[in-house]
Amino acid sequence: MMTCRKVYADIPFAHRQHQHAGHCAFIHGHNWSFAFTFGCHERDANGFVIDFGQCRFIRDEIERRFDHACVFATDDPLADAIVQSVPAAFKVYRVPNCSCEGLCAHLFAWVDPLVRDHTQGRVFLVGVEVSEDQRNSAAYFPDTARAGTAS
Repeated sequence: MMTCRKVYADIPFAHRQHQHAGHCAFIHGHNWSFAFTFGCHERDANGFVIDFGQCRFIRDEIERRFDHACVFATDDPLADAIVQSVPAAFKVYRVPNCSCEGLCAHLFAWVDPLVRDHTQGRVFLVGVEVSEDQRNSAAYFPDTARAGTAS
């Protein structure tokens, strides 16, 4: 298997870790980075795993969902009240878990099918790394991706 990695950096958005016992329970923002590791068993005619110039579909989805958004966990009991307090002030995006770890799994779940579809199944997502402000990161590399099977 051959792999390559594409990074989308400096994506500004806020989140709130509603179950956190400390300051992370407050809405706060970071400049996030998402790194996608792609894999294939056969490179294309150019010798590429994936043509980075043809990955606009990923960038567009990231911007649509995350850019300047406030990301809430789907089980955050205050999310609706916060958003309804000033509805025009929030671009809302909900995920099952808005930690770095949760975002990794979420990104993998929706980007892998997009990549497979875009490349007619030749390329698959091997893993995702999410960084908040270059200081903290998490990575998700499911075993099924390493084998190139559907996840």
